[in-house]
Amino acid sequence: MARRIQQGDSMSGSGPAARLQRLFEGHRLTPTQRRIAHCMVRRAADAPFLSSVELAELAGVSQPSVTRFAVALGFDGYPALRRHLREVAPADVEQEDAGETYNEYQQAVRAEIENLQHLSDMLADPAPVERAGRLLAGSRPLPVLGLRAASSQARGFGYFAAKVHPDVRVLDEGGSMLADRIDSARRAGATALMCFALPRHPKESVDALAYARDQGLTVVTVADSAFAPVAKHSDLLLPAAIGSGLSFDTVCAPMLLGRVLLEAMCDGLPDAQARLEEFDTRAAARALFVE
Repeated sequence: MARRIQQGDSMSGSGPAARLQRLFEGHRLTPTQRRIAHCMVRRAADAPFLSSVELAELAGVSQPSVTRFAVALGFDGYPALRRHLREVAPADVEQEDAGETYNEYQQAVRAEIENLQHLSDMLADPAPVERAGRLLAGSRPLPVLGLRAASSQARGFGYFAAKVHPDVRVLDEGGSMLADRIDSARRAGATALMCFALPRHPKESVDALAYARDQGLTVVTVADSAFAPVAKHSDLLLPAAIGSGLSFDTVCAPMLLGRVLLEAMCDGLPDAQARLEEFDTRAAARALFVE
């Protein structure tokens, strides 16, 4: 069984989201409490100023659940948790101009900008991504899992990874064959599995990761939160927040993190640049692209 890499490795920096992440780490939280924690990380700048009722509404839970969440973190109640957050909140947090309003489309874009800023803060410590890159580069073959909403992330990652990695196997369909395909990759020599996990998290994804780890694969996961259901079945989890202000979630940060992982994987493949140059030469000879 691969060594479990602590989720604390996956979030660093000094921003509000990073501080909240560190506050929650090490606590055994229920699924409802993880939902509250996820909501607070996504609304890190606002969290110190939210009432328990407001936080409950944002997280879609009951007000008593917020109180129990604060107690689970070691505070006497939610007011004590909020006081703590205000004490550690930076004094120079930028506030929006009074009266400034944005329509729902602008709000969605601004939320994604904030998600990308959180991702930038996390990448201030490149060690987890570099470790992930080495794990992925060293796995031959490399299975890449992503079901339902995450299938496009898996396919996009697999498309580019195949240009530098000798054997990439995208697992973007569930069903009874999924475990067979994991078995096949393991028998062929796979040592790691790359997973993209996005809400709503399919049970099949969770079961597939549990199975992959049982077979000895090291699981690297990009998920919307360190508190996602796939976390307990991941050896190295890298969180990238999603936007939920529109009818369908926006996933700019997970997509960008996938590209960052590709870069880190290339660093672990000594012939990556030669493979890219070879592809460019063949593409030019076949006139694949229009300039």
